[in-house]
Amino acid sequence: MIAIIDYGVGNLFSLYSSLTYIGTSATVTDDPAVIVSADKIILPGVGAFCDAAAKLAARGLDKVIKTEADNGKPILGICLGMQLLFDVSYEYGIHQGFGLIPGVIRPISGVIPRGYKIPKIGWNRLILTDAGRCDPIYSALKNDTDKAYVYFVHSFYADCPDEYVIARDIYGVPMTASVRRGNVAGVQFHPEKSGSLGLSLLRSFCFNESNMSNICPEDINI
Repeated sequence: MIAIIDYGVGNLFSLYSSLTYIGTSATVTDDPAVIVSADKIILPGVGAFCDAAAKLAARGLDKVIKTEADNGKPILGICLGMQLLFDVSYEYGIHQGFGLIPGVIRPISGVIPRGYKIPKIGWNRLILTDAGRCDPIYSALKNDTDKAYVYFVHSFYADCPDEYVIARDIYGVPMTASVRRGNVAGVQFHPEKSGSLGLSLLRSFCFNESNMSNICPEDINI
């Protein structure tokens, strides 16, 4: 069973519907006992980093997520959910993240070329790194990424060491699109809004992530 963590940030219906469509058992929950009993965890989210972090902490869900990550449970962060996995966010202040993936969240303004719109909204092509081509989430893509377009909505980006980046996209400059540290993975885009490709990525997480045998051994960073 997949636990979709509900902490009052964002509409979770499309994500739940996507998981149901691909034939996996999923539940939307803020119950720590249900999260602990789940096989895997998805942390979604839209909106402000500080508000999301505060709501998770108020429910004690931040500790649950970090404990389950330490226990080796597969976790996937989506959009703001991915950003929460990092050490620190500089979104309108300085805010602590979960520290599950090294790196910081920074504004894309001042990084992207002048004339590019903020927030960044729309379809961009994924460019897999060497580690990404071995990652179970992208097992359906392999080396064929010419048509690997996914849907983004964000104004802040993950600035992290290359060793944790498994996919990038180009928005004037290369930007982090997906990350991995052991059993913890994240995507900046919305797979539930990315058509058949997004469904294939969710399917890969749900059905291929149980063991990490599909990852190139040299690319696992724990």
